[in-house]
Amino acid sequence: MENWRLAYASVSLLDFLDRFPTDEECYDYLISVRFPGGFTCPNCASPRSGIITTRGLWQCKGCRNQVSLTAGTMFHRTRTSLRLWFLAVFLISRDKRGHSALQLSKELRIPYERAWLMLHKIRSAMGQRDSLYRLDGAVELDEAFFGAPDPASRGRGTRRQKALVAVSLTSDAKPRFAKILMADRLDSRCVERFSKWAIQPGSHVRTDGLKVYRCLNRNYMHEPLVAAGRPKDQLLKWVHITISNAKSFIAGTFHGLDRKHLQKYLDEFCYRYNRRYYEDELFDRLLAACAFAKPLTYDELTR
Repeated sequence: MENWRLAYASVSLLDFLDRFPTDEECYDYLISVRFPGGFTCPNCASPRSGIITTRGLWQCKGCRNQVSLTAGTMFHRTRTSLRLWFLAVFLISRDKRGHSALQLSKELRIPYERAWLMLHKIRSAMGQRDSLYRLDGAVELDEAFFGAPDPASRGRGTRRQKALVAVSLTSDAKPRFAKILMADRLDSRCVERFSKWAIQPGSHVRTDGLKVYRCLNRNYMHEPLVAAGRPKDQLLKWVHITISNAKSFIAGTFHGLDRKHLQKYLDEFCYRYNRRYYEDELFDRLLAACAFAKPLTYDELTR
């Protein structure tokens, strides 16, 4: 899943404190990630520059043009120190159960609202990074329902939030990567939209026998699995285990979520799931994702 041309390292708390003692080291990291070949002034093309650390600006020594080091990143126009941002990324990356805004606000000694915004921006970076990839090879696909139990209506008629979930498999039928996307309704158009976003054409996609999945026949090797007398979770084993893990992740740390921000929490689950064999490197990987993510404002989150 990861293609960054960066050397990821395992980072402990002591490593973090040694590596990023001040904002200046944080800016140096952003420079190395965003401009690996060295900074060139967009105004006069001069390679000679200096950093105004107190303002987070890169100033050309030729024409004196100033460029923000955080422009175009998840840290754009932030009023929070870059080192505090890096520490938040470190804490989030080290907790595979997921971090709550209340927990982060206590650890960083910042207002709850700021911690909430920082967490959602980091989750947005996770989702943007994973959106660059699609699943391929053998893929299991099924629907899932998230939210509080709905006694009045069960199964596909439930009022709980619907989502489509896909898991790619290795050659020996073990889970590789996962994709989850919320859906307003479960119909063929929704399945087509999800498969185009999540799965490479030509992949071998296994589903249950629901008619809405027949649209997959056009672009995929579609295998509907129907076996009388066998539970559904035995036919699509890994996608059902992944759905169960996603529900536990949300219920365990966040105690249920409303529809508005559910997708971001599902993005976080998938990001962690897809890098479960690289937990020691997750800090470096998540920092890189934030450095390349599009900025997200408070208004965009709350509108």
